[in-house]
Amino acid sequence: MNSLPLFAALLLFSGFVLAKEPAKRFDYPPAPKSEQTDVYHGTKVADPYRPLENADSEETKRWIEAENKLTFDYLATIPERKRINQRLTALWDYEKYGVPFREGGRYFFSKNAGLQNQSVLYTGDELPGNPKVLLDPNTLSKDGTTALTGTSMTENGKLMAYGLAQAGSDWQEWKVREIESGRDLEDQLQWVKFSGAAWNKEGTGFFYSRYDEPTADQLKAANYFHKLYFHQLGTPQGDDVLVYERPDHKDWLFDSHVTEDGAYLIINISQGTDPKNRIFYKDLRQPEAKVIELLNKQDAQYDFLGNEGTVFWFRTNLGGPRARIIAIDTAKPAEIMEIVPQAEEKLESVSVVGERFIANYLQDAHSLVRLFDLTGKPAGEIPLPGLGTATGFTGKRKDTE
Repeated sequence: MNSLPLFAALLLFSGFVLAKEPAKRFDYPPAPKSEQTDVYHGTKVADPYRPLENADSEETKRWIEAENKLTFDYLATIPERKRINQRLTALWDYEKYGVPFREGGRYFFSKNAGLQNQSVLYTGDELPGNPKVLLDPNTLSKDGTTALTGTSMTENGKLMAYGLAQAGSDWQEWKVREIESGRDLEDQLQWVKFSGAAWNKEGTGFFYSRYDEPTADQLKAANYFHKLYFHQLGTPQGDDVLVYERPDHKDWLFDSHVTEDGAYLIINISQGTDPKNRIFYKDLRQPEAKVIELLNKQDAQYDFLGNEGTVFWFRTNLGGPRARIIAIDTAKPAEIMEIVPQAEEKLESVSVVGERFIANYLQDAHSLVRLFDLTGKPAGEIPLPGLGTATGFTGKRKDTE
């Protein structure tokens, strides 16, 4: 049976049960208030609940605890709640696998046995083979709320940088683990937010983005002044090299990627949830090279795909809302070359694997995967087992699988 209709039916039945219960008045706990008033363009605007913005204050914590107690005490009285919970638990109790990827001759994939709070990361030399546990986040906290936020492996498959977050926080702590031994190195990076890790070609360090160490008040403040750093393995975080910052644009967020040839650092710049972005880059072969502003208008979405020397490939909706593949030669940045034109279907994502563009389209609410060579010439389709949504297609340009 499809779980979604069943879930809806259970909720409907639960609502029916509740509807039969007599109306109950709740004695809600009073929320922290103040006389806060701000003036905007000459107009006074009252903000009495400003104290609730301080999520770490004792007053706010007590209010949250009281609200939760009122809510869960009431929910515990609903007879059908237990049966709904049991049924949904049974439906969700099945093995779940993430799409495998390969790095340095090893395969990596995530697996959840069914009801684990967090999926476990495995690695092995072959598939299916006999993989071993590389990292189990469920063992890192008693309540299972420590989450693995990201991983990045060195090209030789010997080291893994990984991020952890506690209890749903955006703040991350990044560490480095030896993949063969499972031992963590001493490297430990804090105050990381909205960032992954991008290893250099040599595997001696990686790029990442973070904020300055906040004060107690700043832990709950807005996210301003993101900075891009390079961390050299075996050195303290205080010695990390500042690669790029923009104090004149305090809300810019930096995400970095090192090209497969190791020649360039691609800097993706976003603002909030706006899908439009900017693309800057830095030549890593020249230690003193400046950061170059390649696409600085924030006029469209640009997804970096890969490069052939100075020619960069992008998936973009510039000039076509359903997206296309373009190329830009950094020697002639004003010229945009169309590689794969916009199709009737929306181009959801693109990967460069095995000297081909793997283009994942959305056709009538299901995936359609087409292949193109690097000049844009059609090279067939990947047959799918049926209607559905396909994800993954990870790999390197020279990979054969």
